[in-house]
Amino acid sequence: MQLNVAELQKELDKSQSVFPENPSVWVKDLAGCLNYKLQAPKSDPSLSQHTHDYPYCLVSKELKNAIRSLLGKSSGVLELFFDHCIYTMLQELDKSPGESLHGYRICIQAVLLERPKIATTNLGKYLELLRSHQNRPAKCLTILWALGQAGFTDLAEGLRVWLGVMLPVLGIKALSPYAVSYLDRLLTVHPNLTKGFGMIGPKDFFPLLDFAFMPNNSLSPSLQEQLRRLYPRLKVLALGARPETTLHTYFPSFLSRATPSCPPAMRKEVRRGAGGSLRIPWAVRRQQVWFSPQLLTSMSQCLSVDPLSFSVWRQLYTKHLS
Repeated sequence: MQLNVAELQKELDKSQSVFPENPSVWVKDLAGCLNYKLQAPKSDPSLSQHTHDYPYCLVSKELKNAIRSLLGKSSGVLELFFDHCIYTMLQELDKSPGESLHGYRICIQAVLLERPKIATTNLGKYLELLRSHQNRPAKCLTILWALGQAGFTDLAEGLRVWLGVMLPVLGIKALSPYAVSYLDRLLTVHPNLTKGFGMIGPKDFFPLLDFAFMPNNSLSPSLQEQLRRLYPRLKVLALGARPETTLHTYFPSFLSRATPSCPPAMRKEVRRGAGGSLRIPWAVRRQQVWFSPQLLTSMSQCLSVDPLSFSVWRQLYTKHLS
């Protein structure tokens, strides 16, 4: 992206001279100037055809330095500035034709590269904002894109964003593809999953399991397949650094899913992953039940790794005899 950085710097210096005690004005002027000068054809609001760091990756080193310098002087207002960029982008989407949003996107990326936690300080507010625009997919995708930028700096913050605003919209047809592809990209960018330990618990893990494997849910078959491919890494994240102390908390929900109607997709997924292992029959009250190897393997892991799982099993055993 070409821009006369010297001219931009003059504008920023003028803003600081006229409003010496108001850094909020400085950063808003920065975003406005960038957005005016960096025009580009309108694109998919999720930028799904581009790399995760687009458009910031196209910014020159000189311009990045100017942006970072101003943000450093304005550290106390960056949370408000982040909000300003998002709400201004939503307003531009109401205009016909609206301006390109690249300037605001670049500012969001620059802020979250240094302060990724800014995106997760008030996820509840943004979830309500998503719900208020649920009939405007372009606005929803713009919000999700902005919040999701935090994850490419910090895996834990990315998982917070995903669990806080993307998992709740996973059943919405227009938003599900982005939610799943973001999770895929996030886990690809961060192959070291240890930095995400402690973020996913049972209340998050089992809805993901059901979305991935249960038939006739609101995800398309291709999105379910994509989520199944992510399942092993999600399970590693959920169990964390010490599965011997956490597995018993997962055992009841694994057990409750081990029923005669356990979906074939789950059996198929595990047979493929286990090199074609056979179904395992388990007689319960004179009834032959074909349990999913996925669930059987998970329950066996709970019982063999976390001793507390036996106590949980004893308490629940009679409830699952029929």
